[in-house]
Amino acid sequence: MTTELVPDTTYDCRQAFADELMALAAEDERVIVVCNDSVGSSNLVEFKKRFPDRLINVGIAEQDLVGVGAGLANGGFIPFVSAAGPFLTGRATEQIKTDAAYSGVPVILCGQSPGMAYGELGPTHHSIEDLSWMRAIADLAVAVPADPEQTRAAVRWAAGFSGPAYLRIPRFKVPAVTPEGTPFEPGRAIRLTDGDDVTVMAIGTLVSRAVEAARTLRAEGIGVRVLNMTFIEPMDVDAVLSAARETGGIVTAEEATTTGGLGAAVATTVAQHHPVPMRILGVPRRFAPTGSASFLLEYFGLTADGIAAAVRELVSAG
Repeated sequence: MTTELVPDTTYDCRQAFADELMALAAEDERVIVVCNDSVGSSNLVEFKKRFPDRLINVGIAEQDLVGVGAGLANGGFIPFVSAAGPFLTGRATEQIKTDAAYSGVPVILCGQSPGMAYGELGPTHHSIEDLSWMRAIADLAVAVPADPEQTRAAVRWAAGFSGPAYLRIPRFKVPAVTPEGTPFEPGRAIRLTDGDDVTVMAIGTLVSRAVEAARTLRAEGIGVRVLNMTFIEPMDVDAVLSAARETGGIVTAEEATTTGGLGAAVATTVAQHHPVPMRILGVPRRFAPTGSASFLLEYFGLTADGIAAAVRELVSAG
């Protein structure tokens, strides 16, 4: 059953993930789920009840997890390989690179509770390096849905995609920000607000915060263009270069390290084609402390206020 979205309400995108996955499984018997003893944390309890023969639990063995998924894809199935983000990407990078990406098989890798969603469990459970790792692997699509609508669209898109994909499924509750009927396409950013002064490019949990920042800044006479980038790979290069040409600077915001994710991808593109001032918001190259997800986002300035401050800094510098 699809969750009805209500204005000013926040949502756990894992529910949208589970709903769409069950809808797909009802339509296509090739859809199968492989997990690593994460039935509960991946929100797959109902899936297991409805499709008990189509959920494979390999236990705490992430390398096997990806290998089994690749084998199922080779056998004609549509495998959704689901696990907590830090363990799926950290423990099975070699299998993701070799069994999935290099082999070109359509495995759908679902990194659950990414970023700092497992805040109180500390750095071992923070999945902030995953975008840097996954973006470095050739022929692997990397998508970060921003809300329930995009999460459902990402699941359905990935099921029909001809190659491997990594989907980041948020646990931290977020409001709905995607306009109804917006297509979900690789390499296509979504413009959520217009402005000529600065562009804010955000992904995942930071998109709604970017929109809030733009609203605050508009009242101050600062026009902010907000782009939900969605895909780290392939990235919407045209949208990035248009922003560089048409606005006075770019702020990127992500719940990830700043060493190789969205900010690094945008900076590389801008530096090579149309240099402009930038601010890259995220987690610097160090281990995040232990605390709630809300505390950690505040700690690193990954808030509407933090984004607004970075925009003001660019405007005043210009």
